[in-house]
Amino acid sequence: MNKLTLGPIELHIDLSFSGFLITDLEKNIHMNEADYLNNDELWTKDLASWLSFIKGDFTLNCPPIVRQSSCFSIGLNFTNDLTLRGLNKKWRQKNEQTDVLSFPVCHEIMPALQDDCVELGDVVISVAMAQRQAREQNHSLQYELRWLVTHGLLHLLGWDHPDSQSLTKMLTFQEQLILISGNV
Repeated sequence: MNKLTLGPIELHIDLSFSGFLITDLEKNIHMNEADYLNNDELWTKDLASWLSFIKGDFTLNCPPIVRQSSCFSIGLNFTNDLTLRGLNKKWRQKNEQTDVLSFPVCHEIMPALQDDCVELGDVVISVAMAQRQAREQNHSLQYELRWLVTHGLLHLLGWDHPDSQSLTKMLTFQEQLILISGNV
C-alpha cells in the first residue's frame, strides 16, 4: 500500500495495477508515456491527488463513505481492444469497442468501517484505443490515459452522464482534475 500526504489530508491508496507491454503498441511512443503504462507509483500519486481534491470540495458528488475515509482500494488495468470489447459485451451487453469501463463497488449506503480501506472498484482501459484517440485529439498518450482514468474514477464515485448537460459537467471536471495534479 502506498501512502501519500497531500496538504492536510493523508491518503492511503491500495492500487491493484496491471500495466501494459509497450511492444503491443504502435512504435511511436515516448519514454515518459511508457512510464505511465507501467508505473504504479505515478498512478497512485495521481489518484491520491484527484481523490484529495474531490473529498475537499463539498459541492462535488462524492459518497459520504469516501469523504470519511483516508484509505482507498482501486484496481487499474491497462489492456487491449479485444479484452475491453469482451468485458463490454459481458457486463453491459454491448458488443462494441469502448475506451474505458468502470466497475464501481462503493455506494452511498455502505457503512464506514474503521481502519479499513474503502473499495472503490476497478477501471479498465484499452491502451490501443487510447493511443488512437490521443492521435485524433492531437495530444499525448499520457494525457489521454489520465483523461480516461479520471473518467473511470468519477464513475467509481457515482458520477454519470445520462444527458449532454451532465456529460459536459463531467468532462469539464476531468480537465480540472488533470490540471490540479500536474504532468499535463
